[in-house]
Amino acid sequence: MHVPDGFLDAPVSVATGVAAAAAVAVGLRGARRELEERTAPLAGLVAAFVFAVQMLNFPVGVGVSGHLLGGALAAILVGPFTGVLCIAVVLLMQSVLFADGGLTALGTNVTVMGVVTVAVAYALFRGLLKVLPVSRASVTAASFVAALVSVPAAAAAFTGLYAIGGAADVPLGKVLTAMIGVHVLIGVGEAAITALTVGAVLAVRPDLVHGARGLRHPLVLATTAPETPSGPQGANTGKGVTA
Repeated sequence: MHVPDGFLDAPVSVATGVAAAAAVAVGLRGARRELEERTAPLAGLVAAFVFAVQMLNFPVGVGVSGHLLGGALAAILVGPFTGVLCIAVVLLMQSVLFADGGLTALGTNVTVMGVVTVAVAYALFRGLLKVLPVSRASVTAASFVAALVSVPAAAAAFTGLYAIGGAADVPLGKVLTAMIGVHVLIGVGEAAITALTVGAVLAVRPDLVHGARGLRHPLVLATTAPETPSGPQGANTGKGVTA
């Protein structure tokens, strides 16, 4: 789904660039509340994993490629604010080092693949957990659905931007059909990977999964008072001994 330079006109590219910069700024502030000493390294691992997954590209249309996005996975594992930062860093590195997505379209890519996927996935994920039983299976199932929906949602967002300021000679109907149709299939693959990854981390270290904080129970130090002796040997009858 990396958008190349010149696929959208200048006003739309500038607008999405401003939106992406604002989202990154908000993400930096929010990440301070999400990251802890034990979870901070996980953000780097998530970014590296998403970077590798996004290298698997599927052709979608003229000048546009589709691939697993990773926004849902990042949001669920490290939180929505940190998730946006992870995706933004991945897209920046891909744009600079591999020319995967244009520099002038970086704001569009961050907005579509970072902000939209994270926002849709995490909102749906939290909504499902409110109606599902509190369990690891529920977290895994909610992760699957959230990832499944987030990918075509990002494709729809891009199609909307193209409808406003598309600069390529490709009919809007063709773009809509290609983007939504293919990304529904991509969403199934991303949903499976997201659910498997979240489930694996839950099985080993559930305390590292941001979206599973409801499963954590604070440790309670239980203390028991010494038992009062009872029975013939410990009973005090209050009677004196007579000879």
